[in-house]
Amino acid sequence: MARPERKIRALKAAELKHEVGARQELVVTLNRRSAPRIIAYGDDFLVEKLPVGTRVIYPPPPLEPLADPDRAVRYALLRPENAEPLFAQLDPNLKVTIAVDDLSLPLPPMRQPDIRERLLNAVLQTLTDYGVDDIHIIVATSLHRRMTGAEIRRMVGRRAWADFWPERLYNFDAENPAELVKLGKTDHGEEVWLSRRAAESDLLIYLNINLVPMDGGHKSVAVGLAPYRSLRHHHNPQTLAACHSYMDPEHSALHERAAHMGRFINQRLNVFSIETAINNQMYGPMLDFLQRNEDRFSDWDRMRLKGFRWTLGAMSEELRRATLHRYAAPYAMTGVWAGETEAVHRKALARVFQQYAVPVKGQADVLIVGVPYICPYNVNSVMNPVLVQCTGLGYLFNMYRHKPLVREGGTLIVCHPLRDEFHPEHHPSYIEFFHRCLAATTDAVELERRFEAEFARNPTYLHMYRYGHAYHGVHPFYMWYWGEPGRRHLGRIIAAGCEQPEVAARLGWEAAATLDEALAMALGTLGSSASVTYLHLPPLVIADVE
Repeated sequence: MARPERKIRALKAAELKHEVGARQELVVTLNRRSAPRIIAYGDDFLVEKLPVGTRVIYPPPPLEPLADPDRAVRYALLRPENAEPLFAQLDPNLKVTIAVDDLSLPLPPMRQPDIRERLLNAVLQTLTDYGVDDIHIIVATSLHRRMTGAEIRRMVGRRAWADFWPERLYNFDAENPAELVKLGKTDHGEEVWLSRRAAESDLLIYLNINLVPMDGGHKSVAVGLAPYRSLRHHHNPQTLAACHSYMDPEHSALHERAAHMGRFINQRLNVFSIETAINNQMYGPMLDFLQRNEDRFSDWDRMRLKGFRWTLGAMSEELRRATLHRYAAPYAMTGVWAGETEAVHRKALARVFQQYAVPVKGQADVLIVGVPYICPYNVNSVMNPVLVQCTGLGYLFNMYRHKPLVREGGTLIVCHPLRDEFHPEHHPSYIEFFHRCLAATTDAVELERRFEAEFARNPTYLHMYRYGHAYHGVHPFYMWYWGEPGRRHLGRIIAAGCEQPEVAARLGWEAAATLDEALAMALGTLGSSASVTYLHLPPLVIADVE
């Protein structure tokens, strides 16, 4: 017998500290008295005195979290966007599939309880109250590596793990023919394949974490539960090169094509989307100085920075990497919405931009970015050179709306040690891609033509993807394609602090031993009057460039 639903009033995020248009104080121009700046540098941090006149763009402060996130989730299920409440769609005979984002979000992983645990507990309680027992939970990995049991347990929480693992809680397998079904072709000729369990369910519930604007929306189902045969229609050099900015879904060819396929899916399936937004509270009390303007550091902040750097430097490389990957961020939920996919995504996007967007006037000749130890594709793993390329050119270069932070033909300086090191279990095909394919060509279209199909069907890589914890054989190609807009826009890419120049050369980059040397190389060509901008992250910041 279903219990009566209680009336729950609307919950709103606490009053915001900053509106997007009032964030000019987050853009700082350095003078002679300015303090050195902290720059992410793999599993370490640089502290560098930047040239006078350098423009530094800081992330906004964290939005206030929802006072009662569990209550907010229940409210979203009862008052969805353009849809019937979840309980009103249920009866005991339904076949229900719940899909959840994998560990690629958020970064770093958040402290427990993970948002996915909160969402799952609320959804599962509602399904149980209304007698639904044919339930499967699928981790929507697409071509990402299979999550380990321990990783899944930490993400979904004790209840879902105990009740569903492993028969009804499992990773999606994009290479199991029995697990896939073809829904048809779109009017653009795109083949749409999907998880058979999801396609044959009476109700598909997708649980999203929106860390950046490229998350969520139609892209979730159309990518997360789809195999290579579907992804190849939008994860290709031509589509990605046409993206104005990955962080601006309204001007992204990737989002447009994924959304087109997503709408095709939603016309055939009953999809109930749940999207959440989190703030950018990446660091706890002992490390919160990393989110502040260095000119405002107190003596306590400077002492903590010195101690933090000493501690990292005293560790072995292996211990430092393990310690950083064990770190969990105190992110907090700032919004949750449920219902029809597009209506939900609009509200989530607005909250995400409210957290990250900073107005910036004009482009720079030189842009400096620091690549940290982690990206969506190396959680509990190694940041290999192909992923450094993807993070620097595919993500950090694209942290803008309207137009890039660096002018066309300008220079990007990427701060990272850039070593020839790979995780052989997680990234086996990356090793061959880097040493064989990039040795032959760095042209994305040529890589697709000559090598992609071979890697997509390589039986060894397919076996390691299906039964081990390896990314799909084709995955390094997608990571290379992510950098295509940046490669076409930029005139020069310099790796600052590069320890192995031959690695930079393999990527088509130049190498500099230090950031000072990289700046000298850039300004030696552009002239001493060239403008320099440093994008101060993490946490993330999206520049609204006028």
